[in-house]
Amino acid sequence: MNLRAIAAIYRFEMARTRRTLLQSIVAPVISTSLYFVVFGSAIGSRITEVDGVSYGAFIVPGLIMLNLLTQSVSNASFGIYFPKFTGTIYEILSAPVSYLEIVLSYAGAAATKSIMLGIIILATAALFVPLRIEHPLWMLLFMFLTAATFSLLGFIIGIWADNFEKLQLVPLLIVTPLTFLGGSFYSIHMLPPLWQKVTLFNPVVYLVSGFRWSFYGLADVSVGLSLGMIVLFLAICLATIAWIFRTGYRLRT
Repeated sequence: MNLRAIAAIYRFEMARTRRTLLQSIVAPVISTSLYFVVFGSAIGSRITEVDGVSYGAFIVPGLIMLNLLTQSVSNASFGIYFPKFTGTIYEILSAPVSYLEIVLSYAGAAATKSIMLGIIILATAALFVPLRIEHPLWMLLFMFLTAATFSLLGFIIGIWADNFEKLQLVPLLIVTPLTFLGGSFYSIHMLPPLWQKVTLFNPVVYLVSGFRWSFYGLADVSVGLSLGMIVLFLAICLATIAWIFRTGYRLRT
């Protein structure tokens, strides 16, 4: 494996974060703080607790997951789309770098940036509400798997998109709404029975539920099922990327 090539692409992508610090780090932290002000003050005054956890603390895993998903997809999709847009992707494809090394470097950088942002948001949340993390190792595992999986999804979107409008289509119209409807700000047990069943078709429910369990020991669905869904989605993304490189989809033209 060409570790030097992986490190070069990885460092280049991480350097882009430093050049766009306001957009990459500061803006998501400010927006998360506004969520605490709005949801914590407005809704928290009416919903004081959810399953014995204060509402402000209850929404913290959902807020972290919201940023983790959107930032993983956005960072990875833009990271691979921009070389396509400028034409430098052909230099990468013709270099002595395997497809696995390309994916590892781009998706790895996107996942790293998302995890860093998630930890910063976690530290920011501790300034607003009292937090406890009952299963810190599981929290890190869920965070890592989610960031890696959605970075791979973003990589796929970046290959598929042929303009900047399509690049934002999936994060804005699919990922963000699914996250809001996936129990980020409420427990699905608060919904009517019919909508509880409908919500189970939302894959984000399993991510948020497992991640919240690592904080408070509360889960809307089985923790094993949550972990299984993440691994399944990861496998689907890996299989799709393997097909893309095998067929040259949107890469050879």
